[in-house]
Amino acid sequence: MNDLNRMSGILLHPTSLPSRYGIGDLGKEAYEFIDFLENAGQHLWQILPLTHTGFGDSPYQSFSAFAGQPLLISPDHLKELGLLESFELANCPVTDEEHIDYGVIIPWKQLIFRLAYDRFLTRDTVSKELKEDFRTFCQEHGKWLDDYSLFMACKDIHEGKSWLEWEDKYRLPADELKAELKETLAEDIGYYKFLQYLFFTEWSALKAYANKHGIQIIGDIPIFVSMDSADVWANQKLFKLDTKGYPLTVAGVPPDYFSATGQLWGNPLYNWPVHEEDGFGWWIARIKSQLNNLDILRIDHFRGFESYWAIPYGEDTAVNGEWIKAPGRQLFEAIEEALGENLPIIAEDLGVITKEVTALREAFHFPGMKILQFAFDTDDSDYLPHQFTSPRCVCYTGTHDNDTTCGWYRTLEASCKKKVQLYTNTEPGRDISRSMVRLCLASIAAYAIFPLQDALALGSEARMNTPGVASGNWNWRYKASALTDSLASELKELSVLYGRC
Repeated sequence: MNDLNRMSGILLHPTSLPSRYGIGDLGKEAYEFIDFLENAGQHLWQILPLTHTGFGDSPYQSFSAFAGQPLLISPDHLKELGLLESFELANCPVTDEEHIDYGVIIPWKQLIFRLAYDRFLTRDTVSKELKEDFRTFCQEHGKWLDDYSLFMACKDIHEGKSWLEWEDKYRLPADELKAELKETLAEDIGYYKFLQYLFFTEWSALKAYANKHGIQIIGDIPIFVSMDSADVWANQKLFKLDTKGYPLTVAGVPPDYFSATGQLWGNPLYNWPVHEEDGFGWWIARIKSQLNNLDILRIDHFRGFESYWAIPYGEDTAVNGEWIKAPGRQLFEAIEEALGENLPIIAEDLGVITKEVTALREAFHFPGMKILQFAFDTDDSDYLPHQFTSPRCVCYTGTHDNDTTCGWYRTLEASCKKKVQLYTNTEPGRDISRSMVRLCLASIAAYAIFPLQDALALGSEARMNTPGVASGNWNWRYKASALTDSLASELKELSVLYGRC
C-alpha cells in the first residue's frame, strides 16, 4: 500500500445491522448502511471476518478460512428467488432488536435454508439461469468448496462434534472413503455448496454497490485457523499435528502486563517447512480469495509471521511456550510474486512488537495500527497522535476487542481521565466519545476508523467482544433509527474539516 489517500470510515460487522430476522444480514439494511456512510462523508467500511463461525459464534474461530457466514444470507433474497413464502418468514422467533440470540436464530435459519434448498432442487419454477449459475460457482470455487462441503456434511452425521472426535476412518479419510462419502452425502454436500453460492452472490452485489458509492470495504482474517475446520481436516500435513490429527503445539501469547498466564488460544500451528516446499500455495489461495471479496485486508496478529508463541498441546496456560521463528519474509515475497506488489494489506501490530516485526511490516509497506484507547497509560505512548511519525498507519478510537469509548472512559482512574480531558480539550461531563472520534480524524494517520458504537456515544452495553470471556460476545446490534440525518451531517462536517472527505 504505497499510496494511501486520507480517508475515514466506520467499523461495523454485518451481523450488527438491523434486521427483522434476529441478526444482521446482506439485505436492504446493509445497503442503507452504505447510503449512510456516503451521506456521512465516509469512504471506508471495516468489518470482521466474514467466515462461517463455529462454537462460540466468534468470527475469529471458523469452520473454514474460505467459506462465508451462512447466517448473513438474507431471507428476503430467498423469497425474491421464489424459494420461500412470506408467511414462512413471519414466524421468526425473535423480539430483541439490539441483541442476537444465536441459540434461537441458528436453528430457525437452518430450517428456512433447508426448505429453500429443497425447493431449489424440486420446484419447476426455479430458473435455468439460477441453476446454471450455481453450477458455475461450484466449478470456480471447487478447490476449497469441495473440502468444506464434505467436512460440514460429515459434521452433521457426527452431530456437530469436532472432527477430532470422529472415528479414525473419518478423521483421516482415505481417498476411497472420500469418494464414497461424496455419493452417499451428495444432498447434504449440495446444501452447503448452495448456501455458499447464496452468500457470495449477495456479498458480491453488496460490495459492488459500496464501491459504486465510493465506499471501500476493509475485511479481516486471523493469522491462525480453527482446529475444528475444513482447512485443518483436509490439509493435515500443513499443520503441526501428530499421526492421529491432534496438535503437537498450539497458538497463544506469553504472559505480559495484562495476563500473568498469557493467552492460550489453542489454534493449531502451521508446519511452515511444508508450506515452503509447496511454494506457500495454501496461503496464496487464502489471500487471493479474500482480496477478491474485499478492497483492503487487515491481518490479525501480524507479529506471528515473524515469530510465534508455541505452547505444548495439553497445557492449561500459555506460560510454558517458546518463541519460534516464522518465514514471514519468504511468505509475503511468494504472495507478492503471485498476486502483485503493494498489496492492500493492513498489519495488526498491537501488543509487544519487536524491531524485527516492524522491519517485516515496513519491508512490504503494510500500514500498522494506532489505538487511541491505549494512548493514555504512559506519558510517551506511541499511540498518542503527536507521537505518530508517519501517515502510513490506521488510527482507531478502539477495536472490536475494546470497550466502547464511553465505557472505557468511565473505568479510568481520575488522573487518567484528567489526561484524556486535557489532551482532547473536553470539559468534564461532555461527550468524550465524540472528542475521541475528532482526535482520530485529526491525526496524521492516512486512515481514521471508529466503531459505530463510538459515533453513537454508546456505553459498555454495546461492547462487541470482551477477550477471555467465553459468552455474551458478538451479539450487539443497532436500531435503524440510530442513523439519523443529523449524525450523518455531523460526521461529514468533521471529515471535511480534517481533509478526509
